[in-house]
Amino acid sequence: MSAVVTDHEHDHEHHDHKPSGIKRWFYTTNHKDIGTMYLVFALVMFFIGGAMAMVIRAELFQPGMQFVEPNFFNQMTTVHGLIMVFGAVMPAFTGLANWMIPMMIGAPDMALPRMNNWSFWILPFAFLILLISLFMPGGGPSFGWTFYAPLSTTYSGDSTALFVFSVHIMGISSIMGAINVIVTIFNLRAPGMTWMKMPLFVWTWLITAFLLIMVMPVLAGAVTMVLTDKYFGTSFFDAAGGGDPVLFQHIFWFFGHPEVYIMILPAFGIVSSIVPTFARKPLFGYASMVYATSSIALLSFLVWAHHMFTTGMPVAGALFFMYCTMLIAVPTGVKVFNWVATMWRGAMTFEVPMMFALAFIVLFTIGGFSGLMLAITPADFQYHDTYFVVAHFHYVLVTGAVFSIIAAAYYWLPKWTGHMYDEKLGQWHFWCSLISVNLLFFPMHFVGLAGMPRRIPDYALQFADFNAFISIGGFLFGASQLIFVWLLVKCARGGEKATAQVWEGAEGLEWEVPSPAPYHTFETPPVIK
Repeated sequence: MSAVVTDHEHDHEHHDHKPSGIKRWFYTTNHKDIGTMYLVFALVMFFIGGAMAMVIRAELFQPGMQFVEPNFFNQMTTVHGLIMVFGAVMPAFTGLANWMIPMMIGAPDMALPRMNNWSFWILPFAFLILLISLFMPGGGPSFGWTFYAPLSTTYSGDSTALFVFSVHIMGISSIMGAINVIVTIFNLRAPGMTWMKMPLFVWTWLITAFLLIMVMPVLAGAVTMVLTDKYFGTSFFDAAGGGDPVLFQHIFWFFGHPEVYIMILPAFGIVSSIVPTFARKPLFGYASMVYATSSIALLSFLVWAHHMFTTGMPVAGALFFMYCTMLIAVPTGVKVFNWVATMWRGAMTFEVPMMFALAFIVLFTIGGFSGLMLAITPADFQYHDTYFVVAHFHYVLVTGAVFSIIAAAYYWLPKWTGHMYDEKLGQWHFWCSLISVNLLFFPMHFVGLAGMPRRIPDYALQFADFNAFISIGGFLFGASQLIFVWLLVKCARGGEKATAQVWEGAEGLEWEVPSPAPYHTFETPPVIK
């Protein structure tokens, strides 16, 4: 039985009593509607978080204090991080999961559709609470997105209570979304859709969902302890009462490190769908990709204290975390090797999704290498809390996670809307994004290695030239995303009709390439003598 179901067959049960207009969106249990809402929400949050980044870059355009007060600058860095992580990247991946997983495994819908609706609709309220906190008398949260104690306990304003509440709601949403993905994949696969035939996007999301269920309660514990330390007289993180501020860092990063893998594993699944389609070849090393993803997920729990090398841990501890961190490069390297091997001698074409996927592979690898540098304990003493770290994680999260989400949007837009997007506009979007994103984040490596600290609204004169370049890159990258919005609106409104075989891949397999296909469904590329 084919796992590819047409949209009409797919939706037939939802045709009966469908509320129309605004009610349709409030009450919907249809995975496509909910996926669309997640994606639109993520796009809106991406621009709000991006506007905050623009404030940061405007302030750092020149040395000296220009536009904003230091405290407001800190609020911007804090809320920018929180919104991009929990409001843009994670909901975007959840939206892709909602849209694509049921169709990829031949399921009629997600397993728990009412919970699916609820897990989305609590998100706008969570972020409303977070954003409203910025207008409180003492200002919003200003302790960094990692909210280290005692900055978030002893020295924080009263917006901390709203911040904690909003993080709890985000966590509840994530846990419900993860449960839904797991139950759907375990229980609703079509006959014949065995574990090792699932598309890699489904595999990566299954593993991501388990990570979410394991780490979100840890974050909930951390924010609750912050809340009781601040308002209820406990002293989990207060040395005066027998607590330990470093305990906060252990709890936070035990959540925080798997969290960054939650934000990249679905990206690996997306790239593993796109590369085989445009190389016209099945994915190289399917099984090894599944095992590599699982290894990364397991190892992600053993590396949290590499964020804490400068806290004075014993040498044996530092060595353990250093080696475990470097070990993650192995399964990640396997993935990059497999993507390159998939393209090797393939009949490649370079449509926009493929261009973003290729940019992902190259630039994500740069982020991986700087991560390897940060993993080396003695070197990290120099890099810690400098702009080098900012460069590293933005290469992983912007040219990694965000580029993969954009690639997925281009790849599946024809399926979602029934229309082909404007290829010319897409190319413009790609090249503007690619050039500006490197102008934005690459020089950060240099100012970081030269000693510029992060999260500070002013800097020494010698960093002025680089910061001007970085800020210009930032404004250009922000502007480039407006091309994307224009393209999305055009595509949703109409345009060239998408064919059944949009990407002219293998016979009817263009949405499902990542599972191993029988040999005869692919035209053999011409042998070059």
